[in-house]
Amino acid sequence: MSRSHPLFLALLALPLACSEPSEGGGARPSVVLVTLDTTRADYLGCYGRPGDPTPHLDALAADGALFELCISSSAVTPVSHASILTGLEPYQHGLRVMYAGSGFRLPESVPLLSEALKAEGYRTAALLSAYPVCEDFGFDRGFDHFDWPGPDSGSATRVEDGRMSWDTASFQRRSDVTTDLAIEWLSEVEGPFFLWVHYWDPHDGGSQPPEDFLRRFEVPSGAVSSQSKAFYAAEVSFVDAQFGRLVDHLRETGRFEDTALAVISDHGEGLGDHGWHSHRILYQEQIHLPLILRLPEGPRGLRLPQLVRGIDVYPTILEALDLPSPGRVEGRSLVGLMAGRAEEPRSAYAEQLNQWDLNARMVERRPLDGLLHLEMDARWKLIHRPGHPERGELYDLAADPEESRNLYSQRPEVVARLMERMRARGEIFVHEAFPETADGSLPNTAALEALGYAGAEEETEEGGG
Repeated sequence: MSRSHPLFLALLALPLACSEPSEGGGARPSVVLVTLDTTRADYLGCYGRPGDPTPHLDALAADGALFELCISSSAVTPVSHASILTGLEPYQHGLRVMYAGSGFRLPESVPLLSEALKAEGYRTAALLSAYPVCEDFGFDRGFDHFDWPGPDSGSATRVEDGRMSWDTASFQRRSDVTTDLAIEWLSEVEGPFFLWVHYWDPHDGGSQPPEDFLRRFEVPSGAVSSQSKAFYAAEVSFVDAQFGRLVDHLRETGRFEDTALAVISDHGEGLGDHGWHSHRILYQEQIHLPLILRLPEGPRGLRLPQLVRGIDVYPTILEALDLPSPGRVEGRSLVGLMAGRAEEPRSAYAEQLNQWDLNARMVERRPLDGLLHLEMDARWKLIHRPGHPERGELYDLAADPEESRNLYSQRPEVVARLMERMRARGEIFVHEAFPETADGSLPNTAALEALGYAGAEEETEEGGG
């Protein structure tokens, strides 16, 4: 049964008691943010997946708060992570595509969560598992220790077109290696800390989980690829096991109870739904995120059905620590919802600028999905195509959670209402391509290709309608 800790209710009026520095230099609670790359909510046990595939994430949900309808701002890794780490939508923080001559890097004028916490005396570290969250995209700011599996920048070589090239074998690592490094850093750090751990495994078949996970999920011989649902489930379960090791370390070292934990994915994966196996489009299997929060004095065993967003994580952590935001934040803290406070319902926005993303050659297979903008509430969901407005999509998620019946032409009044809300956001539409730069400051294309971000899928995909 859901229950709220009485001390948590007091947080709405008073700062965290442990937030105030003590005479001996004591500090606020620590923070662990875990991002699960390419992880669908419906592959976690706590979101209804049978067979006990994710016992450690399920245990955290039972000991904290689970949000049943969390929506991503994008279905591509760097864009979604930028929104999680800044509390801003893509059109606000500026990192709107995976790869372009410009416009792919988070501007230094937009503060990251790591910078906000470092400014308050936190020790900060990021232990990351793949290239798309590295410093090329601006994610290293505010971290004392920033580690991803790529080579040092000095080992990169420039080719004729100004792009970068290096050894593609080192652009991702398995979640057990990342967990080892996270535990090593935790063993050495003292005082309050902010740790960001990024797990990559479910994204593709570049690294395989141990054989016992493959056997458990009956992965067929030769099906070791991201297009195998059994293999994908094994990858998610292996990540869960590594997350369990991280939590066990926090418990064993006496830090768990005084640490705020946030677990969220950046986007999901098609896995054949809506005729697409990868990501970069905006159906629910790609933008419905698992989100689990456990605050030191927060509620236990709470499940919240209200629509929330990835952008809400940033202000939630700051409010839980009684810290101000260093800049503009579009997201809204979830602390009030977790305490049972009645709030105005949220709406969600998402976008995919595939047409202007030089790395998104999937448009060759899905030409209608070049530019996608989404506006939704807890019931209605609109997918708007600026280049093909007549091919818009409207779904009643309450009656049609599988998004199989497009009501765009049948409910024009709902379309008009959601379009009005979308236009009220301001200048969100991009009408021309991002310009090329002359200094060769492009992301590493060899890395992107090695990680499956370049080129259309091998098998024929159905249309984008």
